[in-house]
Amino acid sequence: MARVDRLVNHRRKLRRGEHLYRAGNPLAVLYAIRSGFMKTCALHDDGREQVAGFHMMGDLLGLDAISSGRHMCDAVALEDSEVCEIPFAYLEQLSRELPSLQHQLHRIMSREIVRDYGVMLLLGTMKAEERLAAFLLNLSQRFAARGYSATEFNLRMTREEIGSYLGLKLETISRAFSRFQQDNLIEVRHKHVRIRDPERLRLLIGQQCP
Repeated sequence: MARVDRLVNHRRKLRRGEHLYRAGNPLAVLYAIRSGFMKTCALHDDGREQVAGFHMMGDLLGLDAISSGRHMCDAVALEDSEVCEIPFAYLEQLSRELPSLQHQLHRIMSREIVRDYGVMLLLGTMKAEERLAAFLLNLSQRFAARGYSATEFNLRMTREEIGSYLGLKLETISRAFSRFQQDNLIEVRHKHVRIRDPERLRLLIGQQCP
């Protein structure tokens, strides 16, 4: 642990809207989010943004660049954030010396693959309201795993960004939020969300999102 600590002694602060890295940048370090909230996204040829993921405290960013040596997307702060920089070359060397560290890195990469697979299921099999329900429940689980409330949290992203991530238009996302409020599943005040009936949200998506 002492050797790992020496790798992550450099911290970097970002303002809301600031890029952590851009698509095409060479891989130099991995980033552990210490505080704040970030998104990864890519630009289509016509200038439209496609959100690839939302990331919070404890997540590791930069894994997309390991195979090619260059980042495949942009990483942008959704609020003032702080990350710890981990030099990849040193981390790779240390992981060869410490099997337990290598195992942990494999677990992290596996988790990212599983998350990507989950998004593919969302986009391929679920209707609009099911996608939003799965998204809210996923955020709920991730906040709970970090010791925060599972039923009340702030959305750091806009509804347009949520729509981009879920493959839905802004109007569709807005209608789904309104429907959930009318059905007393959630309560929304600006960006603050309160999940009033998580069990009914789970029933809404059935067995498609374990």
